[in-house]
This record gives sequence, structure tokens and C-alpha cells, in this order.
Amino acid sequence: ALLYVLACVFPFTRHKPVLLALSQADTAPPLFDMMMPVSNVGKTIEKDGTPPQVMATYGLFLVLAMAVYHYVADGEFSAILTMSVMFQCLAVGLLGFQSFSTGSAAGISAQSLKLEALALMLRLSSTTWLNGYLPVDASGDFLFQAIDVCSLVMTLVLLYRVTVVQKITYQVGDDTLPVLPMVLVCFVLAPLLHADLNDRPIFDSLWMAGLFIGVLAVLPQLWLINRCGGHISVLTSHHIAAMAISRFLSGTFMWYAREDILCEPWVGDINHASWAILSAHFVHLILLGDFAYFYVKAVLANGRSEERR
Repeated sequence: ALLYVLACVFPFTRHKPVLLALSQADTAPPLFDMMMPVSNVGKTIEKDGTPPQVMATYGLFLVLAMAVYHYVADGEFSAILTMSVMFQCLAVGLLGFQSFSTGSAAGISAQSLKLEALALMLRLSSTTWLNGYLPVDASGDFLFQAIDVCSLVMTLVLLYRVTVVQKITYQVGDDTLPVLPMVLVCFVLAPLLHADLNDRPIFDSLWMAGLFIGVLAVLPQLWLINRCGGHISVLTSHHIAAMAISRFLSGTFMWYAREDILCEPWVGDINHASWAILSAHFVHLILLGDFAYFYVKAVLANGRSEERR
């Protein structure tokens, strides 16, 4: 939300959205980067670096996170769940800042935003009135849900900007990953693998479906980056890093709480719900690692080019 405010306060401080090709001439057309072949994957990197507003937001965010941990949650371990959704909110805000500050939807997957919004809604269907998947500290009384609502609102606003306000720059021809079959699989697996922390099978299943769909939300963005020749902007890389931290914190909590994740075993005494939740977090981190590969490759390629110059 703070990033959106900063983008509105500094509407003319636009950081160029273009990804500077190593061989790009001054007369190259603006869409040059979008037309680069797949063979040039990893050969571009954004020119202007991280905007100062983003660095300021990081500093303020860390202060707020520490304040929540010490003064709201009283240092309880379960507070890392709340910090997890805070990082997720930051990740969405970074994409929003990219849209507002550049005036372009290039590099942002609407498919990914739709899945992220669906995942948040499914999670909120449980956490807004049931306690099974909430932190046991005071941050789970209101703050956890409020942050998720904020993430959902920002995701929907960003989706509107990408598909309506900035439709002309949205790469609809590249954002083509067929996600519907995978979403249906998530809704089939969720009732089979859900935990019983809410002791309400329908809402336990909805929470599990939200977890699975949240993992899928990474795929359209990765697909879009591949289709566009491996180009990844600095702000997109910050979005990915914040989302990775979110998944790491959530996965850490689930690992330590795995003995408390209860379910009705299908085979022997195997706790399938615990393994499903941990596996989803692991796969999510692996997929986010693919983004890191593209970004590091771009950084290295840009560094070699500068040395040759």
C-alpha cells in the first residue's frame, strides 16, 4: 500500500521500464526488447537499478515487521506466519509500484495475478472466521487477516490496471499458459489431502486449495519471462525475492508445526496433510528459484558486457 502511495506522490518520477539490450543502439525502437529471440535469454538487465522509493519502503517495512514481532506478537514463534503474509503483501506492492512508476504492464502476467487473487480469497474464506490456520499470538486476531485483505485489494487493483488501464502494453500474446486444468486439479486434490485444523472439511479443503493455487500462481509469470526472451526487470526481481522470503517463513513454521497438523490418514499412519503442505512450500521455492536463475544470468551477462566496453 505504501508503494502505491509513493507512486502517486511521485507520478512523474518514472523509471524506464525498458530492459537495456547489450547491443541496443540509441535509435532502437521501444519494443526492441520484446521482440528479442529466445536465444538471447539472460542477456538483458534493467538500466536504472532499484528506485529510491523502493529502498525507503524496505527500510520502513523492516521496522514495521520488527514492531509486529516484538510489540504485537510478544516475540512468539508463530508470528513468522504474520511476517510471511507481510512479505507477500510487499511482493504484490512491488509489482504495483512497477506498474504505477513505469506506466506500463510489460513483464506482468495477468494470469498470475488472477491465480494469486483466487488463492488469497480461498485462504481468507477460512482465516476470517476460523482459527485453524492462524498464528496463535495476538497478530492472528486481526492483523494477519487485514494484511491478506490488503494484498487481495492490491492484486485486484493491479489486475485492473494491467488488463484495462494499461492494456496496450500488456503482453497478452505471451501470457498464454493454460492454467484452468491445473486449477481444477488443485480443487480435486484439496479435499483428498486437506488437514483437519479447522475441523470443517469444506473450509479445510478451501484453505488447502488456496495453498496449491498459490504455488501455481508462479507459473504464468515464469512462462511470460521465457516467452519474452528471459527479460526480467529489477522490480520484478524484488517481487520474486519478497515472495520467496514469504514462502520460506511460512514453510519454516509449517515444518516446526508438522506434528500438530492433523488429518484422517488414508494409508496407515501417514500424515498426508503435513507432507502435502510441506511439499507445496518446497515446490513453490523451487519455482521461485527459476526466477533467480534468470536474474543472476542477466546480471552476469551485463557485467561481462561492461568489462568489454
